[in-house]
Amino acid sequence: MLSLAESMATLTEIAESKPVKALAEAFAAAGHECALVGGPVRDALIGRPVTDLDFATSARPDETREILETIAQKTWDVGRAFGTIAARVHGEQVEVTTYRSDVYREDSRKPVVAFGDTIEGDLVRRDFTINALALMLPEMRLVDVSGGVEDLIAGTIMTPGSAEQSFSDDPLRMMRAARFASQLGFAVDPRVTKAMTDMADRLDIISAERVRDELVKTLSTDDPVAGLRILVDTGLCDRFLPEFSALREMQDDHGRHKDVYEHTLTVLEQAIALEKSRGSSPDGPDVTLRLAAVMHDIGKPATRRYEQGQVTFRHHDVVGAKLTKKRLRELRFDNETIAQVAKLVELHLRFFGYSDQAWSDSAVRRYVRDAGSELERLHIITRADVTTRNKRKADRLEFAYDDIERRIDELAEQEALDAVRPELDGQQIMQLLGIAPGREVGLAYKFLLDLRLDEGPIGEAAAAERLIAWWAEQQSGDAQSTETEGEAS
Repeated sequence: MLSLAESMATLTEIAESKPVKALAEAFAAAGHECALVGGPVRDALIGRPVTDLDFATSARPDETREILETIAQKTWDVGRAFGTIAARVHGEQVEVTTYRSDVYREDSRKPVVAFGDTIEGDLVRRDFTINALALMLPEMRLVDVSGGVEDLIAGTIMTPGSAEQSFSDDPLRMMRAARFASQLGFAVDPRVTKAMTDMADRLDIISAERVRDELVKTLSTDDPVAGLRILVDTGLCDRFLPEFSALREMQDDHGRHKDVYEHTLTVLEQAIALEKSRGSSPDGPDVTLRLAAVMHDIGKPATRRYEQGQVTFRHHDVVGAKLTKKRLRELRFDNETIAQVAKLVELHLRFFGYSDQAWSDSAVRRYVRDAGSELERLHIITRADVTTRNKRKADRLEFAYDDIERRIDELAEQEALDAVRPELDGQQIMQLLGIAPGREVGLAYKFLLDLRLDEGPIGEAAAAERLIAWWAEQQSGDAQSTETEGEAS
């Protein structure tokens, strides 16, 4: 938290910026109130970068658009029915929303929109006190109706009114409480936590898309583990990601030093650290990687067995990949993300035999081929999956993975490994063998791909010779099979 002088200096700097000043003057000239609200005010007060410019106004949506068109290069509706108009002013995108006082009905997934008349009424209906702050423009008057500044100082997440009423109005706010805990490093007030626990089933009325978006926002924070713990502890996670919550009941198979749930959270933390240190995600948080870290062991509950006094989770990678696809589809993730996360879950164990016996070049090629575009993420997930407290074992695994990455790089330089394909294409196969498109072409292609993976580049001429010999064997085998059938009949 900045000092009062520092906070006001930051707010003044924002208010004096060209887009904010132009907007404030335009609304004032039209006889309407205008205020910078919510996140921008909160972040300015605690010294976080201000990235979004959100405003509230007494003007109705049509009036807002008319005012913005006098100063904006472009305006568009973000949600006119909800009172929000967006614009680009002096190169900055802004959103202006009419004062609101909407609520949810018991059985509705969408709020009933009602416009309000005062900034105080608008702030009281907001999710948390730390977001129920407004800077009235152009007079630079800070409006705090519910002790938001005090909660910022204390690092507490609390609702303006009762938590029960707030979450009844919009159940998604329960997930937002967890997200802000991760984003800001704040603690959730016990009264809020109790309401989240008691009302967890209320989340069921929220659309899968909104739940997904809030989960993504939580995973995109610097410390998503804090938020995930809250989601699990309150039972909210059971409503949309029960496979993750179920991990609390599982015993870890790495020496039983921690349960699978704690192991998974550690993997997530380590994956994020590697993501940052390796510079693998220059465009921002890698949600696909983080989802894979969260989901990588969700197949364990279904595959747990006791064998000779030991706990096993055979094939939990394959089972986990299937569960991942099902769950992410239900959360309405796009097909590309679903496929990427499921592939990482399915492949996350592939490496662990390498530390016992180094792979052949063929095995390394297959590892790269199977990972495809997810190879860098697979590197991170595999390294992050080492959470053993046995330093000797951890060092051995780290050395082994350093070695496999080195070999991948060397092979890639030798033969463009990241684009492995047979040295003859389908058209060439059909010409050489004199066959038409069909199953035989696919079998021949697979033979050539296996040859390429096993032996590396051998050249088109050698590949053609080996293909013709393979085809002759296939034909001979088919002929023998036909003769045997004839004799039997």
